Amino acid sequence: MIGDFLLPLLAARNERVFALSREQRANAGAATTIEWLRGDLCAAMPVLPQADVVLSLGPLDAFAAWFVRAAPARVDRVVAISSMSAESKRDSVDIAERELSERLRTAEARLLQAARGRGIGCTILRPTLIYGTGRDRSLAPIARFARRWRVLPVPCGASGLRQPVHAADLAVACLAVLDSNSTSGKTYPVGGAERLRFDAMLARIAAGPPRLAWPLPLPLPLVRACTRLLRARVGAGALARLTEPLVADNTTATRDFGYAPRAFRAQDVLGYADSPGAD
Repeated sequence: MIGDFLLPLLAARNERVFALSREQRANAGAATTIEWLRGDLCAAMPVLPQADVVLSLGPLDAFAAWFVRAAPARVDRVVAISSMSAESKRDSVDIAERELSERLRTAEARLLQAARGRGIGCTILRPTLIYGTGRDRSLAPIARFARRWRVLPVPCGASGLRQPVHAADLAVACLAVLDSNSTSGKTYPVGGAERLRFDAMLARIAAGPPRLAWPLPLPLPLVRACTRLLRARVGAGALARLTEPLVADNTTATRDFGYAPRAFRAQDVLGYADSPGAD
């Protein structure tokens, strides 16, 4: 998702970019400075050209393992995307979520240690809920449900704060990190500019613009009971966090590299925004 916005920014800077993905992609538009490579960090990787900077926008554990064993020589800088789940799910009641948290923190530590040992400046960003392309697995499914059924259940009393962050703002952040010498060796939490109660966030998604559905307020205990009864794909950890804050403190990121994300835009959840500069 971040790459959708980052590649045009890199092309505008006339940077020579080798973009790696598991599926074959055509070169992005008329950007002659971007060349797509096909590879899998967990399996077969192509011979990579020399690069000064490596940006990881995919699964951090796979990237960290590859970087430790096979990173190209003479890399100067690394910027990698992790997740606030590294902290927020550390003590989850769901064992799978605790394992995810541990896996992320282990990957972060391995990456920073490997980079430090090779004299490479490495920066890790921990975003909150990412949205903006319609391909995320958290807000976009909710919006699609609302659009299909025209009614969106909203658990009343779901007071846990959320801080959705637009993928375009994370793309800008990646470049700002590279342009700041003070970011090397650091890990930054990064969220959007707005903190919303979970129930208020759902109501805003329903209302749009464009309006996708009518919000249907339901008591939180009823939502939990129905979820268990219907065996919905909502884990115990997710239900428990409906009243817990999952937010990031942007203060350090703002100080070190001028991080300035936008407020939450419900109309962008399904990818209506088509410009990295949309506001």
